[in-house]
Amino acid sequence: MQRRALGRTGIDVSLLCLGTMTFGEQNSEADAHQQLDRALDAGIDFIDTAEMYPVPPNGETQGRTEEYIGSWLAARGNRDQVKIATKVTGPGMDYLRGGSRLTREQIIAACDDNLRRLGTDYIDLYQLHWPDRKTNFFGKLGYQPTEEEDMTPLEESLSALGELVTAGKIRAVGLSNETPWGVMQCLNLAERLNLPRVASVQNPYNLVNRSFEVGLAEFAHREDVGLLAYSPLAFGTLSGKYLDGARPEGARLTLFERFQRYNAEPAQHVIACYVDIARRHGLDPAQMALAFVNTRPFLTSNIIGATTMTQLESNIKSLEVELSEEVLAEIEMIHNTAPNPCP
Repeated sequence: MQRRALGRTGIDVSLLCLGTMTFGEQNSEADAHQQLDRALDAGIDFIDTAEMYPVPPNGETQGRTEEYIGSWLAARGNRDQVKIATKVTGPGMDYLRGGSRLTREQIIAACDDNLRRLGTDYIDLYQLHWPDRKTNFFGKLGYQPTEEEDMTPLEESLSALGELVTAGKIRAVGLSNETPWGVMQCLNLAERLNLPRVASVQNPYNLVNRSFEVGLAEFAHREDVGLLAYSPLAFGTLSGKYLDGARPEGARLTLFERFQRYNAEPAQHVIACYVDIARRHGLDPAQMALAFVNTRPFLTSNIIGATTMTQLESNIKSLEVELSEEVLAEIEMIHNTAPNPCP
């Protein structure tokens, strides 16, 4: 298993990270433990979760994913063998603390709850799940400025994270679903006010959404704020299993209609083109998609998720896939023709 530095923290993590947002909805506690065991056995020591998981989010299941990870840690006694990344929820969840925000009070309270559910006294990477301001994330395009805006200043959020670092509750801080402006502000605040320096940005990145390359890749390169790539398979669409309107039993897009980010009609043709590249070159489409992400120089870790052990095994095997120059050239040809159809 390759390893990469987590920013300038001195912490290193596995190239693959186990995403867990299905634990507690599509996956039972026993399923979760089995996945965690297999991931660690394969050398994956980086686990990503969030206080709002599992998805789709709701008040009844909220926190269940962290509880399943916590029960696994307690049963195995292996906390020192893994790096755990979790998140505090951005604005919009009414059932969390009377309305989730990234204020000092809420970040401190959320972290204590994260620690309790995980059954640990520290978190390796604590991330702001999405910005507490109006900006472009979750596929939104066309930034619209507003004169009056209800937002929590980044200085307040970062200062709260600094308190948690000082208290020993978290080791490093990260951002998620963030923009170049947000990263720049956090880096400036860290330097000017002696606050924690962000180590990573967890944003979507896959063959049909390479928007990270536009402004954030340079930050990753010059400032050591690497990408934790989520949705590397674009909700599984890059496996080809949803082409031609197919809806496999038990699959995410079959179960939950709300997940349409990678299912728009214009994207289907582009996805079919990538799947065709893989099949013509004797590659598994999902493994090709993951292998492409694995090769990116601005990547810190690629967050893989699975609902079955067969899927997990296939995802792990993406590490063995080497993409030829011909395959990479064909991928770039499609990208240049239809860049980022699913931002």
